[in-house]
Order: sequence, then structure tokens, then C-alpha cells
Amino acid sequence: MTDGRETNRPAWVFNTRDDTRGIPRVLGPGLSTRIFVGDNMMLSVVSLEPHSEGKVHSHPEEQWGLLLDGECVRIQDDEAFHMKAGDFWQTPGGVRHGIRTGKVGATVLDIFSPPREEYRKPGKGFGQST
Repeated sequence: MTDGRETNRPAWVFNTRDDTRGIPRVLGPGLSTRIFVGDNMMLSVVSLEPHSEGKVHSHPEEQWGLLLDGECVRIQDDEAFHMKAGDFWQTPGGVRHGIRTGKVGATVLDIFSPPREEYRKPGKGFGQST
């Protein structure tokens, strides 16, 4: 199936397009995610609608991001960079960062280490980030 939903797959196999799995979280207007937690890392599949913005924030966990599709502007260390599908970035813990989209939305795979405690359950917002 093109949406990633398959019933005969083992429980440890996931698909970024399957919105029925993972821990849901609404990050802000036009931004939602599904979170998958392991022992030492966490994956977050973030959907950004066109003309949406994730606030600039920081947290102690290291974060990597991969732009799976669409376009976005990645903000880090007070600099903004246009990103296209396939680009990825690394953000050390404590570094202020954010993201925004223009007329095209985006899907980002964020990877956190260690897992963010506040993202282990459904919720709203960016958690205890500053």
C-alpha cells in the first residue's frame, strides 16, 4: 500500500507514511508529529503544513533531522538555511533551533538522543524546551 499501512508486518517494522502508529503530539498550528521511543534514542516523524512555523527553542538532547519531502527553512544558531528533500542536519543539545515552511509543506524525521522524556506520551507543544 502506498500509505505505509500493512497488516502482515511484524510489530518492529514501521513506515513514515503510516499515521496510525506512534505517539501523537501536536507541536503547534500546522505542525504535528508521531513519536517512536527506543531505549537510547527517539524518532519523531514531523508533518509541517505549508506556511507553518516551529518556534525557535532548545533542549538538552542532541537532535538530528532529515527532510524526507517538501521544502523548509532550518533555523539554527540565528542563521536560516533553505533545505530541500534529502538534506539533513545535526543540532547539539542546548543549541537554539527552529523550522518554517513556505508555500510547500514538509515531512521531517527527527532523531533525539537520549529520548525526550516529555515526548513519551501524547501531548501538545515542544515540551520543556526553552
